Amino acid sequence: MRETNFFCGKKILVCGMARSGQSAALALVEMGADVTATDLRCDVPLPFNPSDKGIKCRFGEPPDYFVGDFELVVISPSISVYSSFIVKAGELCIPVWSEVELAYRLCPCPMVAITGTNGKTTVTTLVGEILKRHNPGAVVAGNIGIPLTGLVTELTESDIAVAEISSFQLETIAAFKPAVCAVLNVTPDHLDRHHTMEVYSAAKARIFENQRQNDLTVLNYDNHVTKKMKPPGRVIFFSARERLEQGVFARGGKVFVSDVFGLGSDTPVFDLSETRVMTENALAAVALSLAANAPLSLIQDVLRDFKGVPHRLEFVASINGVDFYNDSKATNVDAAIKGLEYFSAPLVLIAGGYDKKTDFAPWVKCFEHSVSHLILIGQTAETIASLCDEVGFNKYETAESLINAVDRAKALAQHGQTVLLSPACASFDMFADFEERGDLFKKYVNEAT
Repeated sequence: MRETNFFCGKKILVCGMARSGQSAALALVEMGADVTATDLRCDVPLPFNPSDKGIKCRFGEPPDYFVGDFELVVISPSISVYSSFIVKAGELCIPVWSEVELAYRLCPCPMVAITGTNGKTTVTTLVGEILKRHNPGAVVAGNIGIPLTGLVTELTESDIAVAEISSFQLETIAAFKPAVCAVLNVTPDHLDRHHTMEVYSAAKARIFENQRQNDLTVLNYDNHVTKKMKPPGRVIFFSARERLEQGVFARGGKVFVSDVFGLGSDTPVFDLSETRVMTENALAAVALSLAANAPLSLIQDVLRDFKGVPHRLEFVASINGVDFYNDSKATNVDAAIKGLEYFSAPLVLIAGGYDKKTDFAPWVKCFEHSVSHLILIGQTAETIASLCDEVGFNKYETAESLINAVDRAKALAQHGQTVLLSPACASFDMFADFEERGDLFKKYVNEAT
């Protein structure tokens, strides 16, 4: 284990007691730390009794009043670095870590870390499936739903951890250094939290800031932000648009690897018609898996078998000749545009949700050729409707709830059409998360109107 003795006897404050906070608190207690858990909620539902685990609790109290009593603060991704108690901790020179920084300190094995605005859950899951077949000790965790700290303490040096990492988690790393990492793309998102694209891009770039010369970063050659990134280690580009002298690229419906990973120029790898994975995601997964020493034949097998991830262009049902797809994970404009591009014929689109201060204009401009009818829900419905008016797209209406939107979509869709939930927005105005939104969509689709 790395640095396990570092935590013994230290007074540590864990802030935010959702999944990652719970996991961090339990891991720190196991390392002998003096742990206090805090949450702004007074009544925090926990699957265990904190006192039984040796965890003290200060729920419902602003941490500003007692953060100075601790030697280290570990925060949930939902907590902004601009929070007053985080600022105060900085003024007092108290380190503030994300849960993934803690997990890295406890992880004994190499880590493959994946970030990006879009595609990271699919790529993380896909790479995880490949590496699990290659190494039975491989685990998949992080922002994908399973906290890293819940798994790393049981890993050995011969294992490998595959982690989805968000910009929120990267804001407060210190030593975090994956052996292999990727920034899949950077497009406008989370500007309600990061405020500017420059700050958002810088947060994403932190994934490789501690890497050394022998470490490897996979970057998207087609994305203008990632193309300009300068990691300190070795860089492998992937491209869905251009042939690369060195890297992984698509051409003529096939994936090629050129002059990397011991493979010669323009080595054919895979026919994209054999997989359901979007091209960019397939290219990134090939690069990351080869970087982690997975055999090419195994990569090909998993790409053929992979069925996708829940809530990302997930087929739900075919009812009276109408196909329903759940793309609830499309929580930003770029993801929603890719969702529209996935289908060849105009569809009935359900969209809208929590406002992350996003510019919806590039997405709305796609509606004329991609959408036969738009049903808007949530906080952003009025904003999106106004943009539709500006571009002359008038085939829209609003619905008070998701169930009403699904009922209207069923009534509007013609035989042979597709109904797609692809919100281009977060879910927090109406739902706990995008999973709840997607699960309810699937439930309403399969219920009789």
